[in-house]
Amino acid sequence: MSASVPLTAGFLPLLDSAILVAAREKGFAEEEGIALTLVRETSWANIRDRIAVGHFEVAHMLAPMPIAANLGLTPMRLGLLAPMSLGLGGNAVTVSQELWAAMAGEGATGPDDPAAAGAALRAVIERRHRKGDDTLRFGVVHPHSGHNFELRYWLAACGIDPERDVEIVIVPPPLTSDAMAAGRIDGFCVGEPWNSVAVAAGLAHIVTVKAAIWRSSPEKVLGVREDWAGEHGSLLERLLRALHRASLWCGAVGNHDELADLLSAPAYLNQPAALLRAALDGELETGGGTRRFQDFFVPAQKAAIFPWQSHALWFYSQMVRWGQVSHSAENAETARRSFRPDIYRAALKPLGVPLPSASMKVEGALAVPTPVGVSAGQLVLGPDGFFDGAVFDPAHLDAYIASQRPALR
Repeated sequence: MSASVPLTAGFLPLLDSAILVAAREKGFAEEEGIALTLVRETSWANIRDRIAVGHFEVAHMLAPMPIAANLGLTPMRLGLLAPMSLGLGGNAVTVSQELWAAMAGEGATGPDDPAAAGAALRAVIERRHRKGDDTLRFGVVHPHSGHNFELRYWLAACGIDPERDVEIVIVPPPLTSDAMAAGRIDGFCVGEPWNSVAVAAGLAHIVTVKAAIWRSSPEKVLGVREDWAGEHGSLLERLLRALHRASLWCGAVGNHDELADLLSAPAYLNQPAALLRAALDGELETGGGTRRFQDFFVPAQKAAIFPWQSHALWFYSQMVRWGQVSHSAENAETARRSFRPDIYRAALKPLGVPLPSASMKVEGALAVPTPVGVSAGQLVLGPDGFFDGAVFDPAHLDAYIASQRPALR
């Protein structure tokens, strides 16, 4: 192959940057003729702004961020697309030790039962309100983030109004533990390893995880400027093939020791390898003992990197629900087209890997592992349920949005 083409990708120090790190460190990018440089950033706003001005060709990105950009919700005019997801799951909701003690007093037992944890939190909030205490403050990493939407979804489904009963503020992932230590927030929703960092510091308790709120749910994507993708289609396809191979390597349990060591380096997550290895295996110290979570972070299996357009539309439904954008057929189509399974299929077809025949699916409908139609071979999805038993059918988007609109009280 000719000389490698330089390519710069921005990322945040999170467990779900693993596929990009493996593509760089294990030579998968180099095999595709790409000299991949990874640049660590401190906030998602910086990622967004630096890809907008051309510092990055591609980036580790919040899944709703391309949708928000294409809907005109970013400070600078910016067209983005997501031709690949970077895995499923990886987040948790963590609260201070003081708040956890109050929740435990109201019947919360642990992170396996989001409904019980939410009911306990609601009882704490109601008691604090009667006493005239300050409103609880929760941190999320960006307004247009899965963290914001899954925290709000969990709260609302448990009878807590995210607009009135709590205050939600923005805290970059690496600062969540420090913000809690400083008493600025009472809880946060963030990706690993920052929940575990707060627990290890004796500050916090994990109350639930993304995989319990919405199992097999999307988190980060590969974000690409639309104009750059149009000009460098062949290079983008080569990158997607490299990332596909990296995802398979990351998904093999036998590689987790080495992956944890790679991620622990100062240039990447700069956290103890043992802490990262535990999160890769879905074994988290919650503050009340170690729990193993099924499908906590899935980098490869179950079509984990396929950019389902139904995922894009669910995020869009939450943007509408919480007043970030108005609902229209045009806006919904913009959101759907922000995720690009056509680019994914074109890139991976030469590898002969199973490619989903559909670009959308009913979310929350699978209770057991289920084979789906693919181009070749076999692909098994799910389970993918929401904790409250809800189902999102993108064919009935209007009805779904309308069903979520009524005020809680």
